[in-house]
Amino acid sequence: MSLRLFDSHCHLNLPELAPQMDAHWQAAQAVGVAALLIPAVEQAAWQPLLQLRQQQPDWQPLLQLRQQQPDWQIALGIHPWWAAQHSLQVVTELETMLREQQDAICAIGEIGLDFALAPETFSMQQQLFEAQLALAARLNKPVILHHRKSQPHLLAAIKRENFADGGILHAFSGSPEQGQAFIDCGFKLGIGGTISYERAAKTRRAVEQLPLSAFVLETDAPAMPLAGFQGQTNTPAQLALVFQHFCQLRPEPPEQLAEALWHNTQQVLRLDPTSAG
Repeated sequence: MSLRLFDSHCHLNLPELAPQMDAHWQAAQAVGVAALLIPAVEQAAWQPLLQLRQQQPDWQPLLQLRQQQPDWQIALGIHPWWAAQHSLQVVTELETMLREQQDAICAIGEIGLDFALAPETFSMQQQLFEAQLALAARLNKPVILHHRKSQPHLLAAIKRENFADGGILHAFSGSPEQGQAFIDCGFKLGIGGTISYERAAKTRRAVEQLPLSAFVLETDAPAMPLAGFQGQTNTPAQLALVFQHFCQLRPEPPEQLAEALWHNTQQVLRLDPTSAG
């Protein structure tokens, strides 16, 4: 069975993966990963990611045999973990880069709020998140959202901004009701290795109960390993296992699930459906 999968969140440029980037990408393609999104976490990553996007190699004859083209997408933004290292001026610089490279950058991210960090970071996190969300609204770009202990605050900011450009709630790990609140705001839910853990009952129930149109798949490589791989570096090839776990929670056949998930990702990132397949 030949399926195409889209890893909607993969940090292929981080030190754990970058030295063997070619090998990781080829391994991912070998199991059906035909496209991925690499989100930035800090300003220092923006220009290297643009160069990576422009120079992505035409690897791997396997995809050519399937008449699929390799495709990397990028998102630029400031992750809340790096908020304290930046000032609000960085958002002006981000806007300049986005206006100059509109076609190369499909989303603003990874942005968000992480209230598991030290309280002294909260103010700058909030300021940077709201400024980046407002920028996304001005430029009609979707966003890639990071959250920990912050979903109500993210929703409140989205509603205050009347943000209508949607995006992906990365690493969704909540109840059907929590997921529906973001779906109602135009977001897809990023489903990764969390659903491989039996203890993730709420999230697994959400995958079972919410509409198929609500979901995209992700690895968050090199982080978020699946059950049975704890302590190991996660890779984009593991998306095939995420997909297997997703299939176990849904009644639809795998071919239908794969096609719907691919379409969902293309739709939310506003990509040409023919650009990667």
